Amino acid sequence: MTKLSVNINKFATLRNSRGGNNPDVLKAAIDAQRFGADGVTVHPRPDERHIRYQDVFDIKKIISTEFNIEGNCQEQKFIDLVLSVKPDQVTLVPDALGQITSNHGWDTIRYEDYLKDIIPVFKKAGIRVSIFVDPSEKMVEAASRTGTDRVELYTEAYAKGFRQNKEQAIKAYLAAAEKAKSVGLGVNAGHDLDLDNLRYFLQAIPWVDEVSIGHALICDALYLGYENAVQLYKRQLKKD
Repeated sequence: MTKLSVNINKFATLRNSRGGNNPDVLKAAIDAQRFGADGVTVHPRPDERHIRYQDVFDIKKIISTEFNIEGNCQEQKFIDLVLSVKPDQVTLVPDALGQITSNHGWDTIRYEDYLKDIIPVFKKAGIRVSIFVDPSEKMVEAASRTGTDRVELYTEAYAKGFRQNKEQAIKAYLAAAEKAKSVGLGVNAGHDLDLDNLRYFLQAIPWVDEVSIGHALICDALYLGYENAVQLYKRQLKKD
């Protein structure tokens, strides 16, 4: 079954807006695990506007579920953090400095040589590597030459197109995922997946290894409760 990794950045955003430690980010990580999530995801950024670097070290100490750290590997501070923490997985995202949220995948053709150099740095430390890509067969094919273990399909375009024409919205993702499977890459997915569009995505691409969901799940938790929201997302992952 596809695994659910809960991105807890939004808990840190709320905490940082008032100072102090409410909500407690470490408790959010433990509770995600306790409520049935298969993993915890964090995405620290240089300005630490949500997850702080110290949070990452602290979370690693307390959880037993899979730990995924996302971020820009072109920042030495991020590389040092990941190599020190040694999460189960690192997801390489080409964020610009000050970017509000991730909004594009790697150009794996343009940056193929760079990725070939940086990916072994993490793999030598025993860390599984996934790289964030747009739903393009060419980008997936180039990714397969970098040495990465997986690609994470950036799903914002799918989420935006889902309500208008879900069959059309899924086409590029299905083609990209099929290409990934044919070249031996695992497939993750994330960004704007929610309770409305998640099941259809996984019905079309049932070999997705993992989805990382934060914003939508935390928004649902405000109305439904955190435990209930995690469980509702888990139900979407079950095969019919």
